[in-house]
Amino acid sequence: MENEVSILDDNQLTVEQAIANLQGEDLGLRVYAAWWLGRFRVDVPEAIDVLITALTDEDDRTNAGGYPLRRNAARALGKLGEKRAVPALILALECADFYVREAAAQSLEMLGDTSCIPRLIDLLNNQVPGTLPAPEPPQLVQPFDAIIEALGTLGAVEAMPLIESFLDHFIPRIQYAAARAMYQLTTDPHVASQYGDRLVKALGNEDLQLRRAVLSDLGAIGYLPAAGAIAETLAENSLKLISLKGLLEKQLQTTAPGNLPPEVIKVMTLMDELL
Repeated sequence: MENEVSILDDNQLTVEQAIANLQGEDLGLRVYAAWWLGRFRVDVPEAIDVLITALTDEDDRTNAGGYPLRRNAARALGKLGEKRAVPALILALECADFYVREAAAQSLEMLGDTSCIPRLIDLLNNQVPGTLPAPEPPQLVQPFDAIIEALGTLGAVEAMPLIESFLDHFIPRIQYAAARAMYQLTTDPHVASQYGDRLVKALGNEDLQLRRAVLSDLGAIGYLPAAGAIAETLAENSLKLISLKGLLEKQLQTTAPGNLPPEVIKVMTLMDELL
């Protein structure tokens, strides 16, 4: 991150100073303050206010035209859980910077407010004027995986035909995002399991980064039949534990206390074995 080296110790920064830095003239300190407020979940009203203002900053630009401060502000607002940031984040979906749009989509998913669904669908259709593609190969026109995952989590069933078309995208991680969303949006358990099984199969991908992404996807949807495959995936135990924790939490939402089915006990056993 630009000028982050000027910050020697996180403990030197206070909430008040971070909020002041975000409104100051040092661009490096402003970018860092936005990250810091999100990192430490500083959800005081003053922090929310300055982060929302930072979403329209014009001072901090890269040579390629990107907005580093807006990116960090968008990421932070998703972590702070304040829904009054939703309108500003929806506007950020129109930003020319690919990474601001990606961060805004991810934060809107975290905030869980469905009012952003129409604009997310516009973006998935690449129908938002003024948006530029990613600056490096393969130079995607939109952050498709972030948009698709947000639509899945937000329950946007009206987007299913569009999302389905991404199941065969040339980039695997976008295929996986589509499978994850289709699992979440499909009401027929038998059909939904086909998308879950597709993700389980992807755990055998030769690319470690993709296996890590799929572990995250399976944990997010809580696909219980994936438990054994998750435990056997060639990846870090820490990531497998996070994925299994996702399965466990999903099941516990619908399980009566003291009446754990064998499948749930199996997940707990697998987690114990990975510790």
